[in-house]
Amino acid sequence: METSVLRVGRLFIGLFLYAVGIVMTINANLGLSPWDVFHQGLSNITGITMGQASILVGFVLVIIDALLGERIGWGTLSNMLFIGLFIDFFLINKLIPTFQGFIPSLIMMSAGMFIIGVGSCFYMGVGLGSGPRDGLMVVLTKRTGKSVGFIRNSIETGVLVMGYLLGGSVGIGTLFAALTLGSFVQLAFRILKFDMSSVNHRFIDQDLKLIYGILGQKQ
Repeated sequence: METSVLRVGRLFIGLFLYAVGIVMTINANLGLSPWDVFHQGLSNITGITMGQASILVGFVLVIIDALLGERIGWGTLSNMLFIGLFIDFFLINKLIPTFQGFIPSLIMMSAGMFIIGVGSCFYMGVGLGSGPRDGLMVVLTKRTGKSVGFIRNSIETGVLVMGYLLGGSVGIGTLFAALTLGSFVQLAFRILKFDMSSVNHRFIDQDLKLIYGILGQKQ
């Protein structure tokens, strides 16, 4: 029981840090990161908040991940929901400062991307499944044999183009994030000595089989 509580706690610390990193990149005011360009584009055409757009995109990605063979865990669904809720909480309540000067903003954006990598280590390390976006990174890394940095950067560039076409805000920070976010995530993995391939995840289908087995024994 204690182990399960610690895993859930670590999961939510990771999701919290991930959202902090995202909002730091937004408030750096150098241009939105690729995924947030996409989220803003969706927000503009639908009228929903950026956090809600994040949840909607996450839901679609969960389906895509499953179709590509990536199994879904409770951590996957938690990521899909709570990061978007945390983003709206931080933005609406203005809990993270904004910056105007180029150098401070660049430092803040870099720190935000590194924190995204740290958050990834925390929540992925509990073994409850990757988040929708990281799940796509994981499954494409496995299928192609390319590095995490290469796959992540490729994904970021693709969503940037789609977000721009939807009217999302693009700036010099957008290009910086598109080219370096994968590298910052990889740096966080190296510093924390996190190897995502060594994590043994527990997935929702395993828990459902366990529940069915218990119910079957009682009948």
